[in-house]
Amino acid sequence: MKGNPVGWFEIYVQDMERAKAFYESVFKCELQTLPLPEEGGLQMLSFPMDGEAYGSPGALCKMDGVASGGGGTLVYFSCEDCSVEESRAAAAGGSVSRGKMSIGEYGFISLVTDPDGNMIGLHSQK
Repeated sequence: MKGNPVGWFEIYVQDMERAKAFYESVFKCELQTLPLPEEGGLQMLSFPMDGEAYGSPGALCKMDGVASGGGGTLVYFSCEDCSVEESRAAAAGGSVSRGKMSIGEYGFISLVTDPDGNMIGLHSQK
């Protein structure tokens, strides 16, 4: 395998507007609607993407018949200091599942849960 192992991620949600407000509030970014065919019951809002930068692009997804919530996959978002985004999670309608903790030489992580029950990770070096 060449390059980074994750090429794209999707976080499934039930209420797109609520999820949009949560993620935009926590990460202080603007999500963009991805143009998709109207049939199929699929809606997607992408996180800001830069094809030349480190990391993987991804989106929030709402699809008929696909549940949100815990499921064994955890996506980590890179942060300058994960405690900042962690502090925004509860105010944005989510919760902190595990506060900022050291992972030794690899930096720090926090685990937060969005309003749809999806747990996401926050990672920083400080």
